[in-house]
Amino acid sequence: MTEPEAIKNLLEAIATGDISPEIALEKLKHLPFEPVADFAKIDRHRQLRTGFPEVIWGLGKTPYQIIKIIQAMRQDTPVVMATRITPEVYQQLKAEIDDLIYYPEARICVLSQAEVAVRHPGKISIVTAGTADLPVAEEAAMTAELCGFNVNRLWDVGVAGIHRLLSHRELIYEADVLIVVAGMEGALPSVVAGMADCPVIGVPTSIGYGTSFSGVSALLTMLNSCAVGIGVVNIDNGFGAAVLAAQILRTASKLNKTKGDRFERL
Repeated sequence: MTEPEAIKNLLEAIATGDISPEIALEKLKHLPFEPVADFAKIDRHRQLRTGFPEVIWGLGKTPYQIIKIIQAMRQDTPVVMATRITPEVYQQLKAEIDDLIYYPEARICVLSQAEVAVRHPGKISIVTAGTADLPVAEEAAMTAELCGFNVNRLWDVGVAGIHRLLSHRELIYEADVLIVVAGMEGALPSVVAGMADCPVIGVPTSIGYGTSFSGVSALLTMLNSCAVGIGVVNIDNGFGAAVLAAQILRTASKLNKTKGDRFERL
C-alpha cells in the first residue's frame, strides 16, 4: 500500500467512526518513508514521532546527494538542516539552491520557510573551555536555535583560568539546561555541574595534544565526573547535545502542561 492510500484509508476510518483521531495519529507516526533516487529514504514522520525533523548528515555524502535530499525535504519540512558542510561543498550546493543559508562556524546549511523564532520555553546555555571548541559549540547552538529554543553563549572560560567562568555565574544560574564543551582533559563540565541546579550535558571535543587521543581523554574525564547531574554525548557531537537539551525542555514543558490540565479538571 502506498503512503497516500494509507492516509486515505485512515481518513475514511475516522469519518466512519471505525477508529478515533487519537489512534489515527499514532498510526500516522509510523507510515512509510519516501525514497530519494536509490541512495536515501526520507523519514517524513520523524517530527511527528520524536518532536524534531530529520536532519541531513553532510560528511560522506556527495554534493549531488545532499542537493537532491534537500530539494525533496523542502516540500513539507519547515526547516531543512544539513550538518558538517564544508565551505567548498556549500558553494556547490548554493549553485543549485540559491536560497540556502550557511553558518560557517557551525558548518550547517539551512532552508527555512519562515524566520526561525523562539517558540519553546526554557533557556539553553552553552559554555566552552576554549576558542578551539567553537565549531562543536556553534553546531549545538545553531541546532538549538533552529529548533526554536532560546540559547545563551559563553566562550573560552576553561579551568586554566577559572576566574573567567566565575565572573559569569549568572549565566549558569539562569540556565534550564547547560551544554558544556571541552577538549584537552575535559574538566569543565564537572566544575559547571558543581555550580548548577539543572541538567548538564558534557560534550568532549577532539581538541588536544597527543595523549588526549582525539577526545578520548576528555570523554573519559566527563564519564568519570564526581559531580552529579551530568550526561555525556559522543566526541564532537554538538548536534546530539542540542537535541538532548531540547528534549529535556520539551519533556518538562509537556509535564507542566499535563499537570496544569489535571488541576483544571479537579
